[in-house]
Amino acid sequence: MAGNDWVNSYLEAILDVGPGLDDAKSSSSLLLRERGRFSPTRYFVEEVITRYDETDLHRSWVRAAATARSAEERNTRLENMCWRIWNLARKKKQLEGEEAQRTARRRAERERGRREATEDMSEDLSEGESRDTVGDISAHNSDSTRGGRMRRINSMDVMENWAAHQKEKKFYIVLISLHGLIRGENMELGRDSDTGGQVKYVVELARALGSMPGVYRVDLLTRQVSAPDVDWSYGEPTEMLNPVNSENPQEELGESTGAYIVRIPFGPKDKYIPKELLWPHIPEFVDGALNHIIQLSKALGEQIGGGEPVWPVAIHGHYADAGDSAALLSGALNVPMLFTGHSLGRDKLEQLLKQGRQSREEINTTYKILRRIEAEELSLDASEIVITSTRQEIDSQWRLYDGFDPILERKLRARIKRGVSCHGRFMPRTVVIPPGMEFHHIIPPADGDADGEGERNDDSTANPDLPIWSEIMRFFTNPRKPMILALARADPKKNITTLVKAFGECRPLRDLSNLTLIMGNRDDIDEMSSTNASVLLSILKLIDRYDLYGHVAYPKHHKQSDVPDIYRLAAKTKGVFINPAFIEPFGLTLIEAAAHGLPIVATKNGGPVDIQRALDNGLLVDPHDQQSIADALLNLVSDKHLWARCRQNGLKNIHLFSWPEHCKTYLSRITSCKPRQPQWRRTAAEFDSSGSDSPGDSLRDIQDISLNLKLSLDGEKIEGAGSLDNALDNDAAEGKVKEENAVLTMSKGVLEGCQKAGATEKEENTGAGKFPALRKRKHVFVIAVDCDTTSEFCEIVEKVIETVSKEKDAGPIGFILSTAYPISEIQSLLVSGGLSPSQFDGFICSSGGELYYPSSSSEDSPSGLPFVVDLDYRSHTEYRWGGDSLRKTLVRWVASFNEKKGDGQVAADESGTTKHCYAFNVKDPAVIPPVKELRKMMRIQALRCNVVYSQNGTRLKVIPVLASRSQALRYLYVRWGLDLSNIVAFVGELGDTDYEGLLGGVHKTVILKGVGTSARKLHANRNFPLEHVLPDDNPNVVQSEGCSDKDIRASLVKLRILKG
Repeated sequence: MAGNDWVNSYLEAILDVGPGLDDAKSSSSLLLRERGRFSPTRYFVEEVITRYDETDLHRSWVRAAATARSAEERNTRLENMCWRIWNLARKKKQLEGEEAQRTARRRAERERGRREATEDMSEDLSEGESRDTVGDISAHNSDSTRGGRMRRINSMDVMENWAAHQKEKKFYIVLISLHGLIRGENMELGRDSDTGGQVKYVVELARALGSMPGVYRVDLLTRQVSAPDVDWSYGEPTEMLNPVNSENPQEELGESTGAYIVRIPFGPKDKYIPKELLWPHIPEFVDGALNHIIQLSKALGEQIGGGEPVWPVAIHGHYADAGDSAALLSGALNVPMLFTGHSLGRDKLEQLLKQGRQSREEINTTYKILRRIEAEELSLDASEIVITSTRQEIDSQWRLYDGFDPILERKLRARIKRGVSCHGRFMPRTVVIPPGMEFHHIIPPADGDADGEGERNDDSTANPDLPIWSEIMRFFTNPRKPMILALARADPKKNITTLVKAFGECRPLRDLSNLTLIMGNRDDIDEMSSTNASVLLSILKLIDRYDLYGHVAYPKHHKQSDVPDIYRLAAKTKGVFINPAFIEPFGLTLIEAAAHGLPIVATKNGGPVDIQRALDNGLLVDPHDQQSIADALLNLVSDKHLWARCRQNGLKNIHLFSWPEHCKTYLSRITSCKPRQPQWRRTAAEFDSSGSDSPGDSLRDIQDISLNLKLSLDGEKIEGAGSLDNALDNDAAEGKVKEENAVLTMSKGVLEGCQKAGATEKEENTGAGKFPALRKRKHVFVIAVDCDTTSEFCEIVEKVIETVSKEKDAGPIGFILSTAYPISEIQSLLVSGGLSPSQFDGFICSSGGELYYPSSSSEDSPSGLPFVVDLDYRSHTEYRWGGDSLRKTLVRWVASFNEKKGDGQVAADESGTTKHCYAFNVKDPAVIPPVKELRKMMRIQALRCNVVYSQNGTRLKVIPVLASRSQALRYLYVRWGLDLSNIVAFVGELGDTDYEGLLGGVHKTVILKGVGTSARKLHANRNFPLEHVLPDDNPNVVQSEGCSDKDIRASLVKLRILKG
């Protein structure tokens, strides 16, 4: 019953009720009411003391006890409260049972997926590789943790040699952290739950990287906030992060333009919103960030790249929202991605479910937790490296995800080391890099203070008149006693109440020391959140119970700049720093305390284990064991030799957590990634030199638009595409694989006829292209409606083209068709609708798996179709494409599914299958599993792909993980300079399962009322509701009243595309 200080009064009230049921008649509390009698006493003992702790119930009881006017009324309220406990307990047990079933089911799915993946990878691990630990493989033999101790920079010479080696490099690094309020100086840490340790971490990381040799530019991208309730500085577009002043010459090595905070406007323009409400606006951020990166890359190219753009060497997302953004940016630019979770959604969901107060649906409504989890899964799909602060985060948290399995990761990394194919399977590397710390504000202890002597009388390094010192010491009767310092929010997870109890009940500890609790800032307890207020009230009651007045300080206010002075005061009194949290993901305050010469006592759960192993400057305790906490504190404050040894060890080893050490490891990990960046077979300059177009020219009028592309449908491997693991997967080059069954034939019959013509077409098309006119369009209209019938689709296409084309004030315009249809079906639809391919600038086909342009002639095309495929787009989206191994897995799943549900339920769509799209026909959409289940199956087997249901669930498309219809538009911006803000997308009220991606961003959207509504069933069983990702009151989105000329034109007028 830890934390329930109201037990005594509760028991007193129970005694007032009188005797209850006889023990012999009451074997189960669930039957108490049914038997006609009720025993609050027995119920309290059985259901509350033994298993339940409910803070809300405490508050209700306080109110009940205060307002009851008579003993009878008091007893009635007590009975009602006991029934409330029973209902809560029953609900908790029900939720726990449901979660246990889900956990067991997830474990079985993972085991099955791991078994199937292992069977596909025919070569077993050698005996030596089998003995490799997961940690060694996950960290790729990281030197930073070898031998249980983090490797250090041993001398100035080592750092200088490393700096000299890096000096010639000129990296451009992009960091992303979206939520909270971020600025370089006077950070408002603790202002709200979104502005905390992560904000400090990313700012200091950006600043430190900007000062490292070999780093030319660092951009920290965040949200621009121009709201009346926040400081004006958060609305500034850019802010330079000044490097930390230091006399150490090693920090000045290398050329660098430094680090900047770049604020991208997205979301409500005049409102600061919490992170849970940012999800619908992520695409808008991605488009704005993409524009910034492209423009800066070109500018850097003029400075240091010899005229060629200098692309980011990596894009690093922090937290789930930024991870989702980084994945989309990484895919649009084809550059490596890194990810740091900071805190993880699945872990939080499990913790909330264990509390039993909210159902899964209620938790998702409050925290948008399922959207967050999907973003973290996508981050695993796209990341080259996942950076964590501790090993515990990998072993206990990341392993909860479908896309990460430590055992399978070990096998994949072992195969990579041996140069053996991974069969299209990919797993991000997990690397432990503890956060760094700035030491410039720390006053080093005097030489004579290494053992702690003289600290108490050394006033030369500490001003006793500091305001924060006076504010703390006014609480104490004897301020010279050693100070036990805790620095944490008034949050139940921080376990401060147990600390106060340990201090209050240990008389020797009270006699030898004082306790200081720095619990954030507050003006009035009533204005605090209910949870924080409840914790603080409990602490104040404990102080009163144990009569700790004069022994405990709990100041109401402190500034961030006061924190170093607080540490110094504790060290000056030969004190101890304690972090008693139930679980601490990392524990940055422990490092800060050690840097100021404070020994530590910390929880044994989480990051402090790694910190203590490195620093060896304190003791670890069980946070649930009150006596253990008291004993550890007493040992340190009473044993001078132990205290001095811990202090000395902390000061000696603290460099392990310096920012230079962190950045050195960080940069070494980045350089280990295989470089990726946008690469084109012909540059824009080459196209420009082949001839100029007038502003009114269109791709529809260009006589030959081969773009040095060939119609390649034979599955030939693109040279230079893919990642390190992809380079090892040579299955496609080893010849034809014997077909397992009829389903495995896929589209071989269609493809084989194209093979011989490939080389000839390549030669004839070389150098014959002209630069596409997409960038010269005033507006480009993307028709992306997902209709129920092909006839309806053709009618809408014709209506949009007709409506827009007859407007004289429309200016130079273009059209792009964006559908789930393959290019062969698009040709048939165009013919049946009386349309010509030359009326369009491009065709986004197969749900974004392929991109084509019109050609004036079909003579050179092996398929006889007047289109050319964009091979650059194929190469751009090749990343982590599983190829033939993915196809085998899909074939195996189809066979298994048909065996269970009936033969022919799912069949390969040979005509719809291309190099980057595996297509299937579905007989009965009602029996097919939802998209989330198929994605889970692929992720569990380390196969990274994007699964899309189209045409009301009758078609299934599997395409590269970072390919989609919305990503194809971003590619057109990167490749051809198509301004995304000039795009107008036409969509239905609903559509395919990738529908949501078409609505966000900086482009305009017209929703055609009544179109695609039959696809509602497709979205009924989603990971998260559509409303969690669709922006409200978006001025770039309008809904038409219908599909007539008048309705379409009225919508375009609302968007200010046409004049009224």
